Amino acid sequence: MEKQELGLLKSIDYPSDLRRLTIDDLPKVCEELRQDIVEELSVNPGHLASSLGVVELTVALHYVYNTPEDRIVWDVGHQAYGHKILTGRRERFSTNRKLGGIRPFPSPEESEYDTFACGHASNSISAALGMAVANKNRKVVAVIGDGAMSGGLAFEGLNNASSSPNDLLIILNDNNMSIDRSVGGMKQYLLGLNTNETYNAIRFKAERWLHGKGMMNDDRRKGLIRLSNALKSAISHQQNIFEGMNIRYFGPFDGHNVKELVRILRQIKNMSGPKLLHLHTQKGHGYAPAEKDVTTWHAPGKFDPETGERIVNNDPTKPQKYQYVFGHTLLELAQQNPKIVGVTPAMPTGCSMNIMMKAMPDRTFDVGIAEGHAVTFSGGMAKDGLIPFCNIYSAFAQRAFDNIIHDVALLNLHVVFCFDRAGLVGEDGPTHHGAFDLAALRPIPNLTISAPMDEHELRRLMYTAQLPGKGPFVIRYPRGGGVLKDWRCPLEEIKVGTGRKLRDGDDVAVLSIGDIGNNVTQAIQELPAHSVAHYDMRFLKPLDEGILHEVGRKFKRVVTVENGVRNGGLGSAVMEWLGDHGYTVQVTRLGLPTDHFVEHGKVSELQHLVGLDVESIKKAIQAQ
Repeated sequence: MEKQELGLLKSIDYPSDLRRLTIDDLPKVCEELRQDIVEELSVNPGHLASSLGVVELTVALHYVYNTPEDRIVWDVGHQAYGHKILTGRRERFSTNRKLGGIRPFPSPEESEYDTFACGHASNSISAALGMAVANKNRKVVAVIGDGAMSGGLAFEGLNNASSSPNDLLIILNDNNMSIDRSVGGMKQYLLGLNTNETYNAIRFKAERWLHGKGMMNDDRRKGLIRLSNALKSAISHQQNIFEGMNIRYFGPFDGHNVKELVRILRQIKNMSGPKLLHLHTQKGHGYAPAEKDVTTWHAPGKFDPETGERIVNNDPTKPQKYQYVFGHTLLELAQQNPKIVGVTPAMPTGCSMNIMMKAMPDRTFDVGIAEGHAVTFSGGMAKDGLIPFCNIYSAFAQRAFDNIIHDVALLNLHVVFCFDRAGLVGEDGPTHHGAFDLAALRPIPNLTISAPMDEHELRRLMYTAQLPGKGPFVIRYPRGGGVLKDWRCPLEEIKVGTGRKLRDGDDVAVLSIGDIGNNVTQAIQELPAHSVAHYDMRFLKPLDEGILHEVGRKFKRVVTVENGVRNGGLGSAVMEWLGDHGYTVQVTRLGLPTDHFVEHGKVSELQHLVGLDVESIKKAIQAQ
């Protein structure tokens, strides 16, 4: 990428400044905006390729629409860095994803230009439709892409948009990608979908003429749209799913021609009724390294913007990431047990299921951005004798809560849920923290719920979970690096519902679950010998009643530590059990706050904020 002075971009603080420029200035604005994103993210990592792919669309939208009065609703908010820069945050963009800085995804709490939360996928059409119905005096645009059209909520929104009076514009940013390559029938459909631009132009002129004659009330308009759709389908021998739902379809067009985008948006801006504009874009567009390897450059870390060389710290002495251990262990288990299959909703690389996918493509399934379907699909396979390992990021598993209850737990099916990114995830912030899984799942019958303290425990729990007769089994583990340099160990069974005593003591008992127990270990090393006992509970459900009886008889003070919300998790379970069994024990619960969402920042910074760092745990243990 050739470096240039950011002359035009520096004159744009808000979209109103952008709209003062001529249309011929816009390609230069796009070049400068793309350069600014690359340069900023080279030193302050974030989501690069997705935002590069919508630079021209971002500029065109803010140029044509009167934002913030008109509403742009982003889907999969990692596309929105250009939007942030153009809407009053250019000078602060260097703080993106840092503690106290710009939020990682659009948030109405940060800017009036950010119309809705969009850390997860597929909600834009529903949210934008609600806005369009609530206020018919403003224009509302939903921008959906990066695989989000495969999500069921997107189709629920389309279905409602087709039948409710509204003037919503849906822009389908079709780049054939989510983080990995998009999959499924919708991808294949969009690849083959086409329409005639001349036909669209004629139909647009005809509608304007009819509107001028007063012949375009709602009933007549719908009838004419149905007639024109039928004629076009007959002529082209192709049925358009969107027009079949009475949603006007335009495209596909080149999403990187900003002047053409402005022309098209101006043409369709004031059309009545729901509309869909289909754009072909390239993820990573305009930056050669990102164009060549879009999965790696989705979030590449630090890099040299001139050469495209990524700055990767491959320290062989550092522990591997938990997801790496999961991926290799899953393949190892699948090689031993032919019933094991892998399921992931669009995260094969992120969760490392791509390791098994490469070795056993017929036994791994990427179902696209469809967490609920991933769970029920796994339940269906389990019903007929397979053992699915269904890997979903903890925060995204929230979207499948009903499926877990109704389609797996109710039937006591042998599905192994591996919830990656559990607990605090760092710079991705509140939409991605895996804060609620323990508390949400604990009341559900038939579930076994576990959390490993280290990589060896992860491997042993995965081995245990696939043994016969186990039923639905949850294993939750954190994002990123583990604690053991040598993660390999024998695959041995752990008796369900058993914890382990890591250190004996006389004064205080600390009960932890999951990897946060490593902070406990460090904290008590700095305290007097034999003063603090430490138990790794391993299982939230069933609890180790032997440990709890021992704790209830021996200790007057107990501290519970978990990387999830305090209410409803381990601390609540321990308090309930001790109370039910007549033990009078003072319990201090450490965990994530239950009355507000945790912001974004480095995990170490966030642990300090919520009282889960080593020093905070030590103080809580020492408190009387």
